Amino acid sequence: MRFEPDAEGDPAKLAYTFGGFEPLVSVRPGTTVSTWTLDCFAGRVRTTADLPSQVCDPRFLNPQTGPFYVEGAEPGDTLVVHFRSIVPRGGRGVSSTVPLFGSLTATTYTAMLHPPLPERTWVYEIDNAAGVVRYDALDSPYTVDLPLDAMHGTVGVAPALGEVRSSLTPGSWGGNMDTPEMRAGTTCYLGVNVPGALFSLGDGHARQGEGETCGVAVECAMDTVLVLDLIKGGSPTPWPRLEDDEFIMTTGSTRPLEDAFRIAHTELVRWVQELTGLSDMDAYQLVSQTALTPVANVVDTNYTVVAKMAKRYLGDVRVMQGMHARWRR
Repeated sequence: MRFEPDAEGDPAKLAYTFGGFEPLVSVRPGTTVSTWTLDCFAGRVRTTADLPSQVCDPRFLNPQTGPFYVEGAEPGDTLVVHFRSIVPRGGRGVSSTVPLFGSLTATTYTAMLHPPLPERTWVYEIDNAAGVVRYDALDSPYTVDLPLDAMHGTVGVAPALGEVRSSLTPGSWGGNMDTPEMRAGTTCYLGVNVPGALFSLGDGHARQGEGETCGVAVECAMDTVLVLDLIKGGSPTPWPRLEDDEFIMTTGSTRPLEDAFRIAHTELVRWVQELTGLSDMDAYQLVSQTALTPVANVVDTNYTVVAKMAKRYLGDVRVMQGMHARWRR
């Protein structure tokens, strides 16, 4: 099915939360959805002269496409989101430094007396055919082509207990995890908390370094094709899980950063136990010697850490009922 957001609509009517928003469309499990998402600034930052604090309303950042109501989804189920393609919608992306936001400046959480870093905007030319994103320095003629690595920063469902959470925040429901692992070819598994799951996505990045250090990736509108499917009951999925052809991955989102690390690794130990039948201590040992730990973001209201293990260490196991392999084909 094709779902078209209203690019010219009132920004105040877009979804900026997970939870608290009525679904816009209903889909059956197994449906392939072709849609697109606005960038985090809703298209209002276009040139190096556009500063987010001047052209954007801070109440309306990170608009989401959705929510999608997935028929038959109930609390205790697992929503399956397989990304078939993620392609920048236009030929440009933008990044910026935003006052009191980022990992190498004073923030509202890490309050300092000195003024924030200067607010600047960079424009990146995107060449989909060549697979590159061109960096142009502002204060010198330096340029360099970077690999295009399109992904979605924000992928999630409605939280439990009737909570409404900002689309700027990641947590157990997914949300603004900002992990570059959320690229085409990846399958994301999200625990369902409310009837219909109420899935949304947004925050397209043409590319992003691990950690999203300044707080803003190469932001762009995105054309995306994905499959929404469902695993009924079975083992719970308390935190978002990811799978690609080589790795299983778990996430943790909180502050401080070491607690996000602990959540991600605890979830990886538990997943390895489910898949292999190993005891908790044996699984702990195996994860300790094989895990990779990309830091997704150290800038959002919660930080996100990913723990990943190569499937070759798991033997001949069937992950999440073979959903990734099914939709990858």
